Amino acid sequence: MKNKLCSSIAAGLISTSAYAAERLPTIPSDQYTTEQQKAAEEFLATRKVPVFGPFEPLMHSPQVMTQARAMGDYLRYNSAIGNTLSELAILITAREWTQDFEWYVHYPIALKMGIKPEIANAIADGTRPVGMTADEEIVYDFSTELHKNKRVSDATFARAEKRFGKKGVVDLTGINAYYSLLAMQLNVAQYQVPKESKKLVRFPE
Repeated sequence: MKNKLCSSIAAGLISTSAYAAERLPTIPSDQYTTEQQKAAEEFLATRKVPVFGPFEPLMHSPQVMTQARAMGDYLRYNSAIGNTLSELAILITAREWTQDFEWYVHYPIALKMGIKPEIANAIADGTRPVGMTADEEIVYDFSTELHKNKRVSDATFARAEKRFGKKGVVDLTGINAYYSLLAMQLNVAQYQVPKESKKLVRFPE
């Protein structure tokens, strides 16, 4: 179900080439180098849609784009914590980096996967959500500590390890790191969202 949803959203975002900023503009496919063409073909074969979103600025370094796409293939769709909780971690990361495009794409996916709107909206507002499940609390605490403190407390680590195992802890860390990478690239590129989309509030530094 998730692959179909993501493909549908991605298909609707193909036109976002027009939103790419001038820093790292979207490269027209007819101007691809040999390496870029190969990377684009691999992307299409794997994701079933043309290069879009954060992968557009990444195409200026097709090797990085391909490696990032491959990591995302696992972390987004097959991680040890499951797809619903991974979407929660993605929203937390998007909020931490105030990454509008990441939020624009993943907010509806998170709701579709079972994250309650009030939980997602609280994250957008920068407040701790109420009514989270025990698993959601573990993911929220782990991800929030990791972003804000640059490390995770022993107590929070122990809870995550007990629930998800060591593999789950590594995967959860990886999801936060991977979507931080994409958020960084999007922020550096000043990649825009459609004008009609709602933007995250910029918090004071």
